[in-house]
Amino acid sequence: MIDETLMQAEERMQKALGNLNDNFAAVRTGRANAMILDRIKVDYYGAMTPINQMAAIKTPDAHMLLIEPWDKSTLTAITNAIQASDLGVTPSNDGTVIRLPFPQPTEERRRELVKQCKLYTEEARVAVRNARRDANAAIEKLKKGSEVSEDDAKRGETDCQKLTDKYIAEAEEAFKKKEAEVMEI
Repeated sequence: MIDETLMQAEERMQKALGNLNDNFAAVRTGRANAMILDRIKVDYYGAMTPINQMAAIKTPDAHMLLIEPWDKSTLTAITNAIQASDLGVTPSNDGTVIRLPFPQPTEERRRELVKQCKLYTEEARVAVRNARRDANAAIEKLKKGSEVSEDDAKRGETDCQKLTDKYIAEAEEAFKKKEAEVMEI
């Protein structure tokens, strides 16, 4: 029973880290990265469709994304969706492809991006701690219901804390990597 509880807690902790990595992928670092477009959806024949499902996205150099829609009639819709998003990049549409230039962010902008990454990391830490809290509450409930011994409950709580420490350390490591990437000129 305690093993099940710990497995559920670990699943939630993994999801928190996965979410953190998704958030980090959407942070613009000055380098062209196709993953930055994953959150932008375009109205494509009545269905909200991600850009990567309706166009080829290429990276001709480190500071440029090239979006080549399979259906040329969607060029303006894609351009408008990118402009309406919070990317902070102005697309240029030449009738066949859309170019997205990514200028190097200023020092001030890089610091803002690091702050944003810190917030994402803190959200992940909170999610990991919430998973620990819920697991410990479930273990306590099992102990009160006399379904497990006090020693097993104590062992379960210790294992839960080890999991928590592991996932928080992974979140910190991911933040340090992202911070170095953002601050790199």
